Amino acid sequence: MFKARGRTVPMVIGVSAVTTLALDVAVLAIRSAPQAPPATAAQAGSARFLASPRSAPASAVPVAPLKSRLTPHLLVAAPRPIPPSVSAKVAGMKGVRGVETVDAARGRLAGKPVTVFGVDPSTFRRYTPKPTAQSDALWRNVAAGDIAISFALGTDGGVALGRHAPLDGTAGKTGLRVGALATMGMGEVDAVVSRQTARALGMPVGNALLISAGKSDLRKLTRSVRRLVPGESRLVPLTNDIRVPVDTGGQLPDARGQVLTALQIRTAIEAAESKLGMPYVWGGESDAEGGYDCSGILQYAFGRAGVRLPRVADDQAKAGWKIPFDQARRGDLLTWAHDPTAPGYISHIALYLGDGKMLAAPRRGTVVRIQPVYFRNFQGAIRINPRLAGRLAG
Repeated sequence: MFKARGRTVPMVIGVSAVTTLALDVAVLAIRSAPQAPPATAAQAGSARFLASPRSAPASAVPVAPLKSRLTPHLLVAAPRPIPPSVSAKVAGMKGVRGVETVDAARGRLAGKPVTVFGVDPSTFRRYTPKPTAQSDALWRNVAAGDIAISFALGTDGGVALGRHAPLDGTAGKTGLRVGALATMGMGEVDAVVSRQTARALGMPVGNALLISAGKSDLRKLTRSVRRLVPGESRLVPLTNDIRVPVDTGGQLPDARGQVLTALQIRTAIEAAESKLGMPYVWGGESDAEGGYDCSGILQYAFGRAGVRLPRVADDQAKAGWKIPFDQARRGDLLTWAHDPTAPGYISHIALYLGDGKMLAAPRRGTVVRIQPVYFRNFQGAIRINPRLAGRLAG
């Protein structure tokens, strides 16, 4: 059974059934720069990330067309169903543009740790990145019983498109067909199935909310939502408001816990360097798992320095001040957006060592290593704000 340590979603898909565990803290990793897509995804255009349509007739799996998209700002994960009355109250809050109820569980897909959402394909799609949201074929596959997984899980995780992958908790040995490689744009979500499939798997029902808050003050909204949801719930911000480049004239703080101390930087780098040569492992964040992924090695290293980072690359990129590379210094994070299914989503992250060098866990088949900084799909550097990092980590 998979241990839910270090995750937002507090559930585990067990060996024979889906069960609910005590809540934990934040999130999974979106891992490193992708390799070439699997051979089964080698068609032209966006179709190369889709499996062939399911045999079920289209009329049996209707999916409403996309009319508009919303940006998700806050994820609520609870240990039990969230009453519809609570969802309705959240939807009525000032500035809230949308609330989506989903089923959320933790488990293992083809042996890889994942967070799975059970969703209504017709409504959930509007909260996803544009390429994912616009693909009718993708959501028809999900509605017909497929599982859609993140692009990185399919490439660096080695879960092949079009193949049946065993998900702990499913009956029989065939598992679920991987119907699409499509990152949902939220670090907590590795895979989605329809709510009908979630029921068949025995996943918890309606135990999570996805909230789009428009221009609302996210901190105030979070406090208001917390008063409504079960006390053990985790509320995870999916955005922050301090990613201001210094080249606009802003000044970064240099003390009072808002940036790392020299000791914290040295300790984190030494901890990361102690793992040089360890294999890249999807979801890896400790020696016990046999290796590390790109965000796992950073969470480990900064944890040794007393700094709590969130778990996935995209969330780690929100844990401080975004600055241009020419102002980066030793101990900053470097970020990349390699994922073609979610433009702008941070899918890889590394630790800057100075002098054009970085420490990274690049991809499946490599090891934790020191290498030159490269700039294909580069998105900038992040100077960690320890206070914000801890808040995002939950």
